[in-house]
Order: sequence, then structure tokens, then C-alpha cells
Amino acid sequence: MAFRTFSGADGNEWQAFDVVPRSDERRRYDRRSGPVKSIEDEDRRDRDRRITVGGRSPLASGVHEGWLCFEHGDDRRRLSPIPANWRRATDEELEAYRQAAQPVRTMPRGASASHREL
Repeated sequence: MAFRTFSGADGNEWQAFDVVPRSDERRRYDRRSGPVKSIEDEDRRDRDRRITVGGRSPLASGVHEGWLCFEHGDDRRRLSPIPANWRRATDEELEAYRQAAQPVRTMPRGASASHREL
């Protein structure tokens, strides 16, 4: 993760950093474990019949390759996909990226996930 600080057009100091989610982690288990009981069971073992449990996080939907995050106080914004040159970008270029980024709703500090507004 790279981290940059820059001055925005609003006169505030902003932090910018890239967020790249880990590759899709799917849990899998094999229902076919255990001793072979018949020839039919043995034949079934030759085919891949795993069941996928879980799946991709709804947070990661649409941002599989990651996003560029901008923060100033409680103001957070997300830009996806991550611009290739953002690490070497000027403050003006970072400001343009920040303005193009989408605001992110955050949960108040100390609030549990069950109290989050959707």
C-alpha cells in the first residue's frame, strides 16, 4: 500500500492510499471425504464435486482490482479503478482524482454494525 499526503483545492490536507483486496478467498470443502462404500462412490470421487461455501464480499463488488481512498477527517472518498500513475501524480492531479471519487458513507465511531444506516 502506497500513501500520499497532498493539499486539496479546498485548502485541506488529504491522505491518499491504495486499497487492493486479497484475491477471492472461497472456502471449499469436500463432501466426498471418508471411506469408499461402493464402486459408484469411487466413480464419484473422480469428478470434482466441491460445493462453494460463502463467496465474494458485497464490499468488493465492482472494485475487484482495488480503489484509491481519499481521507480528510470524516470525509472519505473512493476512486476505482486505481489510476496507474497516482503515486507520481502532482497535487493537482491527485485533487482531480479526489474530485472524481465517490463519497463513502461511514459508520459513526463506536457504533456496531447492527446500527449502521443503509
